Amino acid sequence: MKIDSPAALAETAAALKAKPLPPVKLLVSMGTCGIAAGTAPVLKAVYQEISDRSLENAIEVSEVGCMGLCYAEPVLMLVDRATGRRLIYGDVTPQQVPAILAAGTDGIAPGTRTLERNWYYPEFETAAPGELQARIVLRNTGRLNPEKIEEYIANDGYAALAKVLTTMTSQQVIDLIVASGLRGRGGGGFPTGKKWQFAADQKSEEKFIICNADEGDPGAFMDRAVLEGDPHTVLEAMAIGGYAIGAHTGVIYIRAEYPLAVKRLEIAIGQARERGLLGRNIFGSGFDFDIQIKFGAGAFVCGEETALIHSIEGKRGEPTVKPPFPAVEGLWKKPSVVNNVETYACIGAIVRKGAEWFRSIGTAGSPGTKVFALAGKISKVGLAEVPMGTTLRTIVYEIGDGIKNGRKFKAVQTGGPSGGCITAANLDLPIDYEALKQIGSMMGSGGMIVMDEDDCMVNIAKFFLEFTLDESCGKCTPCRIGNRRMYEMLDDITSGRGTTETIDKLKMLSSTIKDTALCGLGQTAPNPVLSTLANFEDEYLAHVRESRCPAGVCAKLIHYEISDNCVGCGLCRSHCPVNCISGERRARHEIDQSKCIKCGVCFQTCKFHAVEKR
Repeated sequence: MKIDSPAALAETAAALKAKPLPPVKLLVSMGTCGIAAGTAPVLKAVYQEISDRSLENAIEVSEVGCMGLCYAEPVLMLVDRATGRRLIYGDVTPQQVPAILAAGTDGIAPGTRTLERNWYYPEFETAAPGELQARIVLRNTGRLNPEKIEEYIANDGYAALAKVLTTMTSQQVIDLIVASGLRGRGGGGFPTGKKWQFAADQKSEEKFIICNADEGDPGAFMDRAVLEGDPHTVLEAMAIGGYAIGAHTGVIYIRAEYPLAVKRLEIAIGQARERGLLGRNIFGSGFDFDIQIKFGAGAFVCGEETALIHSIEGKRGEPTVKPPFPAVEGLWKKPSVVNNVETYACIGAIVRKGAEWFRSIGTAGSPGTKVFALAGKISKVGLAEVPMGTTLRTIVYEIGDGIKNGRKFKAVQTGGPSGGCITAANLDLPIDYEALKQIGSMMGSGGMIVMDEDDCMVNIAKFFLEFTLDESCGKCTPCRIGNRRMYEMLDDITSGRGTTETIDKLKMLSSTIKDTALCGLGQTAPNPVLSTLANFEDEYLAHVRESRCPAGVCAKLIHYEISDNCVGCGLCRSHCPVNCISGERRARHEIDQSKCIKCGVCFQTCKFHAVEKR
């Protein structure tokens, strides 16, 4: 049934909320991370157990998106609707399902793992005292079934769009977003309201609202989680943006490698059209707006807005010199606004709760929250949404539970290939856009890769530069050739061929590329190199002066020797792939360094710790 007015929306929401529901709601994590970890067999076991015990009236199953608890997938959450009691189970197996359902919310199933509640607060949009996270962007992700528009409507879905279309002018909407201080969450942090105002000021019969869902940073999965778990929040925000700037068409540019996100977007768009929430004369306001999906082929450079627009048009994904900016001349030469998924996910909450509420969270210069994808050597890999200004120490040690296996924290890379590393000296720095820039990093889209003492920072810089090199469109010389030369220098350093002069050239070339590259990808490509040089120059010098990798990562600089602990068991000799180890039984063995390929098999197989790695 179509919803043709705000009153009809309110009536529908009220009816859905009043509908009798089972006393217990069971949330099953069915995002990509959960499915990859084996949630599908768990879900099958849940349905089978409910059927076998006739629990259909006692338990409602909701297949939700990522809960953010990626480190513990498969995840189940039991919610008692009467008391609000919640139990979260991690690492669930199909065999544990009967015990979990039998225990319900009154007790904990034996032989299972329950998760700490401080990692998941779906009920709060503002962090209360003593709580680490606030859920604005992720307010529905992992909480509602993304394939059921009814659940979204019952949870204030499309109320913001109804308010905008029936009680506000386009300029009032823009003024609200400007007053909120919302900044683009895709990397640069440009004020969203200002971008919308630029597009609204252009005189054109055709304009476009574009969602950048081309999430390409290594280790980043925030946008994917939102699209898989709460697609309607993006559709609603795009319609609000379209009304604000005078656009009637929205385009979601998403990488084809996100099949589940694409599937749920297509379902959500179809449901919204069927209900009259997309299409012609939305809420009887006379405003028409619809959304189409365009697929990207996974090119990192298409995260840059002009390259993204060219790709939508069927051209090579290459950036162009700005100005003109897309807000003036974008898709098909028409005024276009490009925002990423996380930025749009903030819009509905701002419209419903107001600019002052949004500004009450975060910092003065960076209001609101930020979603971070925690990856790397951190104990609890997953999603965290924290108020801007939260310290890195809080995120790594309180939410992420510190470094795996008790190792020592070394650095964290924010901003992906375009960012820089943050060391232990800055763990207590409040994270916002300006603070990260001051220490040579950037917010980026929110990927946060944690490194420990076993990581070589020269090799880390080489890894990110190799990624950028592969993803460069090749249009401008500084990026196409300059990054290649930088990579070659890093390869020389990690292979023992580098000198102090190589380091000097690396610094000079990095600065040149930053000043001369065409787009943001090229201009920020040297950041990991400059950042690691600034914070870990001693590691670079150890590589070139001592032919030594302090972390023992760079294979060509590793040296294996057999110590007096050797008992002559012959295990290392029998496993060596190039037969470079010799020695009599029960006598100390030796490694022929001229033949050793530094594979490390001897180090790994020795049971007496007789092989030393230097």
